[in-house]
Amino acid sequence: MEAPLTHGSPSEFARPERPGDLTPFLKLLIQGKTLTFDESRAAFTEIMTGSAHHAEMGALLALLARRLPTIDELAGAATVMRECATPLPTSIDTSNILDTAGTGGAPKTFNVSTLAAIIAASAGAFVAKHGNRSRTGRGSAEVLDALGVRVDANALIQRRCLEEAHIAFCFAPNHHPAARHAMPVRKTLGFPTIFNLLGPLTNPAQARRQAIGVYDRSFVPLVAEVLRELGAVQAVVYHGLDGLDEVTTGAPTLVAEVKKNAQGGSVRIYETTPEILGIARVNPLSIAPDTLSAASNLCIDVLENRAPRAAVDLTIANAAAALLAAGLVEDLRGGVAMARSTLASGAARETLASLVRISMETPS
Repeated sequence: MEAPLTHGSPSEFARPERPGDLTPFLKLLIQGKTLTFDESRAAFTEIMTGSAHHAEMGALLALLARRLPTIDELAGAATVMRECATPLPTSIDTSNILDTAGTGGAPKTFNVSTLAAIIAASAGAFVAKHGNRSRTGRGSAEVLDALGVRVDANALIQRRCLEEAHIAFCFAPNHHPAARHAMPVRKTLGFPTIFNLLGPLTNPAQARRQAIGVYDRSFVPLVAEVLRELGAVQAVVYHGLDGLDEVTTGAPTLVAEVKKNAQGGSVRIYETTPEILGIARVNPLSIAPDTLSAASNLCIDVLENRAPRAAVDLTIANAAAALLAAGLVEDLRGGVAMARSTLASGAARETLASLVRISMETPS
């Protein structure tokens, strides 16, 4: 095995440390080592404060992307991003706040995590839905905007939405201004980086209940362990084994449940199937809309109880995960039953109407 390039480097490469210097961390990663929690926190502090040079930032993100990040690396980076976030202040205890943001990066069906958030809110959960625009042009921000929600509402309006309608939309760019320092580098790299995992871990309302879909099965236990480390009360992390970042109706789904307990927290990993959940097996991509208009119309049809069964079932499966993370049911099957009855009652449609109305009010 050849020695790493940093071994025995000529003295001409030596230079004094400078503000924002990521070289000490780069040397560790080049040597095949991993970063401790404190090292990851230090490195991402330089990135999120804008002190790091873009070249070094790109090198760090690329080296981390070569392998699965460790729990310490992801938890350290998430801690910094949480500290740099513009918070959403609310009177609701953070242990009762739910988020349904996922990683993205998988084939796109339609906005099931957004619908799951609306259903969970209408069933009694308090949901701070964290989201952004999408490379597809029909992410949570675009679809909610098409449905009449003011997605860039200020913190006061967001708070009212959360406390009165039980759901608020937290537009990621407005809450994570420090992430702008890494954005040019991320766009230049053109492949997923650790930041794709950080978004769902950095809810601005400090939600301690989460339903997170991830785009690779290897991230399921990792993200679950990081959530446990960061103090989640309850969380459900999942990946459809047909490649989707959703509880899928087309194949088994790998699931990790996180629960806080006296020992700090537990993680249980298992597989479920559409049949176990009492749902017909259908390829979700067969019902995927290809335009923003079609996606928003499908969301309305689901809430109005007139959508095709395949679209309703995919929504129900993911709402079940949200209801489980919210602590409103004991298992996914119970979540399916609650989601179905909630949707059939028309409560989810009324929740969306309340969100639209409050979000569009003039801030006082």
